[in-house]
Amino acid sequence: MTMMQKFLGATAAMALSAGAALAEPALIFDLGGKFDKSFNEAAFNGAQRWAEETGNSFREIELQSEAQREQALRRFAESGANPIVMAGFAFADALGQVAADYPDTAFTIIDMVVDAPNVRSVVFNEHEGSYLVGMMAAKASESGTVGFIGGMDIPLIRKFACGYAQGVVAVNPDATVIANMTGTTPAAWNDPVKGSELTKAQISQGADVVYAAAGGTGVGVLQTAADEDILSIGVDSNQNYLHSGKVLTSMMKRVDNAVYQAFTDGPDMETGFNVMGLANGGVGYALDEHNEGLVSAEMKTAVDEASAAIAAGELTVHDYMSDDSCPALSF
Repeated sequence: MTMMQKFLGATAAMALSAGAALAEPALIFDLGGKFDKSFNEAAFNGAQRWAEETGNSFREIELQSEAQREQALRRFAESGANPIVMAGFAFADALGQVAADYPDTAFTIIDMVVDAPNVRSVVFNEHEGSYLVGMMAAKASESGTVGFIGGMDIPLIRKFACGYAQGVVAVNPDATVIANMTGTTPAAWNDPVKGSELTKAQISQGADVVYAAAGGTGVGVLQTAADEDILSIGVDSNQNYLHSGKVLTSMMKRVDNAVYQAFTDGPDMETGFNVMGLANGGVGYALDEHNEGLVSAEMKTAVDEASAAIAAGELTVHDYMSDDSCPALSF
């Protein structure tokens, strides 16, 4: 082998190495941090699973402010990260500004739809999974009053609440569902103290099961529920382990699968509109060693039958976001 051949071989290897580095995927977490034990952490778990299975690495960033959204997207795109995945609806405006400037970069946004040829928009049928845990709440409740604590008061979180309330009243038409939101700004996703206060207020009104769909705020809800000896319901990630024997179940929103799939599909991913619901494993409820003593065989059978009916299209759960109304709950 001549010196020139060696040089060319080394150059080619370096180019391949650089190309691989440029194709490294990236994940941008929403406010609240990647270890929020809920939404962001589910996204991280999906990325981590991909990295462990492939032996590859990914880039990530935890935002500190709203102003960083577009900046983070542009920095990753400029550096060659591909695909770039965003965890959260709040990235929509920034992505709308950025996507067209980087037509060769594939983007995935979770929980919002951005209509661009290089964007995959992943949304979930949270109302379906919430219906199931609402059924479980009604069956587990002794008082006939259950609660819901949301994070930021937006249509997406009302979608959770509405599905939950429908599941509750399907089991007990006379049940009372108390619903509160933590706030109207992004700070509502990371306020466990306020979550605790709202939980205590709902307990004072008779609630003995409380469902939290509030990101990091939900940690305060689950903690207070355990301290006050009532049951809670986790969200997004499986949160049963946080207070073993006190968390009735968790409404699993498989954000981890959405991130894992985007990283697996890579820069050549199929873009467009993706819906993840009961029919394709996008949502569900968690059953493990931490809550098996709380979930009776009758409860599991009823919920599994409802799940199958929803997946088959035989049972329809009203989606709050379809018309900004809920047949089972007033906001």
